[in-house]
Amino acid sequence: MRSQLNGKHILIITSNTGIERDELLKPLQALRAYGATVTHASSKGGTTQTFVGDTEKDQTVESDVQLSAVVSSDFDALVIPGGTVNADTLRQDAAALKLINDFVKAGKTIAAICHGPWTLIDAGVIKGKTLTSYKSVRIDLENAGAAGWVDAEVKACTANGWTLITSRTPDDLPAFNEAIAKTVAG
Repeated sequence: MRSQLNGKHILIITSNTGIERDELLKPLQALRAYGATVTHASSKGGTTQTFVGDTEKDQTVESDVQLSAVVSSDFDALVIPGGTVNADTLRQDAAALKLINDFVKAGKTIAAICHGPWTLIDAGVIKGKTLTSYKSVRIDLENAGAAGWVDAEVKACTANGWTLITSRTPDDLPAFNEAIAKTVAG
């Protein structure tokens, strides 16, 4: 199990602030433990600020690269952490939206947790998908054309040529990380 993602490259994208700490760090650590090479790209590159519960400033994390410098063809999957500020900032980032659309066009897996699916709305890629998210994002997803919303710890939906994996909150991270690993491993 610990080597099931050997040779796989996974990209995690964030803004530079407002990131829910565990939704960045736990997938980063878990996917590396599964054997993947994981790259963290942030909007501006450099230092990113994490939070706990969207309100308590926590540790800073150095990203590996600036978001605009990454190319989707270098990666097998994309992960979008939550945090309301993070997701709201990413959904306005042209490089993030382009990258998401490039992953979709290539039929690659995208995983988003908590408020992360907000970014998918602005990328215009959730039509026809059944997914989950933080409960307050539900109506936004439905209004943007999602096929359905479920209250589940993890939801994988393969439709329109690509797979979307979503989860609700940091409590769902073990199932979220496992679903990503299983899907990317094939």
